[in-house]
Amino acid sequence: MLYPIHFEQKIAFTTIRQLLKNKCMSTLGVEKVDEIAFSSNYADVMRLLCQTDEMLRVLTVESDELPIGDFYDVRPALSRVRIEGLFLDELEVFDLRRALEAVRLLVAFLTKHDAEVYPHLHDLVIGVTTFPLVIQRIDSILNKFGKIKDNASAELARIRKDIFQVQSSISRTLNSILRQAQADGYVDKDVSPTMREGRLVIPVSPAFKRKVNGIVHDESATGKTVFIEPTQVVEANNRLRELEGEERREIIRILVEFTNFVRPHSEEIFASQYFLGWIDFLRAKALFAIEIKAIKPRVDDMCQLEWAKAVHPILFLSLKKQGKEIVPLDIVLNEKQRILLISGPNAGGKSVCLKTVVLLQYMMQCGLLVPLHDSSRAGIFERLFIDIGDEQSIENDLSTYSSHLTNMKYFIKNSNPKTLLLIDEFGTGTEPMIGGAIAEATLERFNRNFAFGVITTHYTNLKHFAEDAVGIVNGAMLYDRQHLQPLFQLSIGNPGSSFAIEIARKIGLPEDLIAEAAEKVGAEHLDYDKHLQDIVRDKRYWENKRQQIRQKEKKLEETLEKYEAELADINRQRKEITSQAKTEAKNLLSDANAKIENTIRQIKEADAEKVKTQAARKELEDFKQKISPTSPEVGKKIIQVKKVNAEIPKVRNTEHETRNPKPETLFVGSNVRLIGQTATGVILEMQDKQAVVAFGNLKSTVKLAKLEPISKNQLKKEAQKYDSLRSTSTDEVRQRKLSFSSEIDVRGMRGDEALQAVMYFIDDAIMVGVSGVRILHGTGTGALRQMIRQYLATINGVNKFRDEHIQFGGAGITIVEFD
Repeated sequence: MLYPIHFEQKIAFTTIRQLLKNKCMSTLGVEKVDEIAFSSNYADVMRLLCQTDEMLRVLTVESDELPIGDFYDVRPALSRVRIEGLFLDELEVFDLRRALEAVRLLVAFLTKHDAEVYPHLHDLVIGVTTFPLVIQRIDSILNKFGKIKDNASAELARIRKDIFQVQSSISRTLNSILRQAQADGYVDKDVSPTMREGRLVIPVSPAFKRKVNGIVHDESATGKTVFIEPTQVVEANNRLRELEGEERREIIRILVEFTNFVRPHSEEIFASQYFLGWIDFLRAKALFAIEIKAIKPRVDDMCQLEWAKAVHPILFLSLKKQGKEIVPLDIVLNEKQRILLISGPNAGGKSVCLKTVVLLQYMMQCGLLVPLHDSSRAGIFERLFIDIGDEQSIENDLSTYSSHLTNMKYFIKNSNPKTLLLIDEFGTGTEPMIGGAIAEATLERFNRNFAFGVITTHYTNLKHFAEDAVGIVNGAMLYDRQHLQPLFQLSIGNPGSSFAIEIARKIGLPEDLIAEAAEKVGAEHLDYDKHLQDIVRDKRYWENKRQQIRQKEKKLEETLEKYEAELADINRQRKEITSQAKTEAKNLLSDANAKIENTIRQIKEADAEKVKTQAARKELEDFKQKISPTSPEVGKKIIQVKKVNAEIPKVRNTEHETRNPKPETLFVGSNVRLIGQTATGVILEMQDKQAVVAFGNLKSTVKLAKLEPISKNQLKKEAQKYDSLRSTSTDEVRQRKLSFSSEIDVRGMRGDEALQAVMYFIDDAIMVGVSGVRILHGTGTGALRQMIRQYLATINGVNKFRDEHIQFGGAGITIVEFD
């Protein structure tokens, strides 16, 4: 339940609707935006939120893009042809083909992704038909430009063949007559046959119209030219008109036959249109969520608000355009504090806070993602009641205060534990004493109904009441007393001051007037207001301190985790090296025992012959040297173990030294580079912990800790590397200039091959800097010429393009001129 009737206009949700419509690609999606409605059903809200969140992840996480672009609404056309005898025209059939292809691509895209990752999007695909036979049937009668193919039927192919032959005959005859007339001086040299009323005619000067036998069909607006159809082509033109009539009738027959084929599938196609509209709608919601940095918060099936860093989306977009930052809102409403009473200075953000709460809650229960921190928790309310702005009405004889009281009456009667009330400037509009009393009694009744709410006020009696009442909590909009400006931050737990005296001083009211007003209100009230200000100031101070401590603790934890990970890695390496060394030592011992036994056996077999015994002893000594601790093979492993053990206590020192080289190694004139970079420079001057470094022609001030010295050899290597790269690039460009031809012939190529060749050709032409080129594509049907010119129109470096002179090829060659 919503109140009042114009609820969406009050909270500016109509602006949200318009922003969503702007992101839709078709009327299908726009209709879904118009159908957005508030829901208090937890399952429905969660389904809508999950669908939008999954679409958001598809747009931001998946590597392959969502196939979009042809979301055509074919429902009006299909509704019209439900009546027998009516048929879809060429454009409607073409739109139908593109819409069905869009459905097919979307179904294939969503089906190939894991159903466990995107379960709600997979549910949308269930039951959606892709109509491959309909698409195949359309492809058999339409070309890729949406026109009926010549071979759509045998009869149409024959008719178009006859039309071509007749047109060729007429063209030859006309050209012959035109050349003769030009030779006789009756027609200008630069004219050509043209069309009038569907017939080919010759433009002739009125002075010579009797010289050319034929029928005058038209004359120019100035009367200086008449258009004559020569007698020799009248019959041929009549035959051409007959054939064109036959062509139209055959096309209609083909379209009627196709429409009869499609008509039984109308309902399934309507269902696929619903699917297209829903995908367009979800995409628009996801794009809007990206724009306002919205998320799907944790939503519980209960009444609660535990929001962190909530922002008003419209205000966020407005400030973003101005290059300003928005101040986020933290707010908590639960069973212990159901009603939040916000006080504070005027223009301090109380109304914005209230509107942020109601707009985000309404957006969420309409299935839109909301701009909150991911730690936030939200709930579901059955009723949203608001009293914002002036509701006075001359027609209904309602003053401002009367309209407020009318709203309060409705709220008291209809509020319950699942109601969220949003009331701005509670109790204002009448005499303060009575108005405050009525407001206090009304607030007590809301509390008795266990309703939730956010209420703004300036009344002191309401602040006192909130301090003592269970379920109601005070809140304050913070104000910087030192700079006399609002901070737009909400602090829950203490009432806020209106800062009336401070604001009056800032505006510039006379000091004696302010002093007189302070004397009238009394010291007790001023002291109360001052104490409120002091409480707010102290709370703000300690909040900042606590935030700083949290940040330092977090940084300390991250550093500790890093060093623990490094220490664990070093211990692991030490164990691996030790284990490997033990294994190798064991193998060496085994080899030594075998060698000793072999030596003893050789001595015994030699019967103590002196030479053989000496040879065996020498071989044993060589083996002992090989396996001794001083040998490279064994010593290397021992050194590795010792090195690892020595590094364990030096992890922090080593890291610090590598990241912070000693400043004394750097001096004015040193060749240096940024750590982790390749650009080299020279130190011009040093200032404490910073240095002015020249990187080529650019001077920059850099911290010494970010610089590392490089030797002259390294400097030479870097210079040689860049010189080599520059030389290679220059040689390549020079070679291309020498071998470049300013003409390309793409006749006989398929469309995509020709376009690819032209793209490479134009790129090379721009790179080598020629003033113009020629593209030979022939005349044919003109499709290739049109495709190439559409591409040329998108190139920034192309100044203009035109047909070649008629003597050198005419429309079969395109001349391209560059800037």
